[in-house]
Amino acid sequence: MTKSFDFGNEPRQDEFSWLVATEVQRVLAQLAGVMKGGNFSSHMGTGRAADLISATPKQTIHDDLTALASEFVRRLAAEAVRRSNESAGEAAPLTIRTEGARGCAALKAQDQQSDSQRIEDWAGAVAGPTYLEAHFGIPRSTLHWWQRHNDVVALRKGARKHVFPLAQFIDGRPASGIRQVLSLIVNPRPAWLWLTSPSPRLDGRIPIEMLRQDLAAEVIRAARDFSST
Repeated sequence: MTKSFDFGNEPRQDEFSWLVATEVQRVLAQLAGVMKGGNFSSHMGTGRAADLISATPKQTIHDDLTALASEFVRRLAAEAVRRSNESAGEAAPLTIRTEGARGCAALKAQDQQSDSQRIEDWAGAVAGPTYLEAHFGIPRSTLHWWQRHNDVVALRKGARKHVFPLAQFIDGRPASGIRQVLSLIVNPRPAWLWLTSPSPRLDGRIPIEMLRQDLAAEVIRAARDFSST
């Protein structure tokens, strides 16, 4: 009976492999005790197989079985480690993708927040339709009508949403004269910048404050002069 068990030259495995191999050897040691007691053949029964085993030196059988069992367990542990590493490798990209998706969502939310902050930095206090309806009593349908007819300044926020500077409203309505200003300064951003900045044509006064004081005629003339330059 040959003792050559050349299954490869894999590195030794962790404590799990050693513990299992030790347990197998313990069981084999018990088997050796049975063999030394002369009961091995009776367990195998009678016949050619039993005669063949009985003719084989008992120590050789024990050594071969021990080596085979140890090698089997070592390779089993190696396969378990290999599959565990593969599973970890497959799970890592999913984790990265999940974290990447969450990271992208967080960056998008931050970008939207910073966009709102940028608008307020130069436009002053702004609000959306929900806030205007709850606190100013302006129905959404009315607000949209005003927006379509350029009665209010609507500043784009993001891809589709708009916010509305609060300084343009008086008693729940847009200040008179905004429509005429928007007809002269078409882009709402530069229009609102002009409305909220001191104007040399108005002796340094601020146009939106003059509109709130019912001084629309002067503001409209100044806007016409500004747009023609």
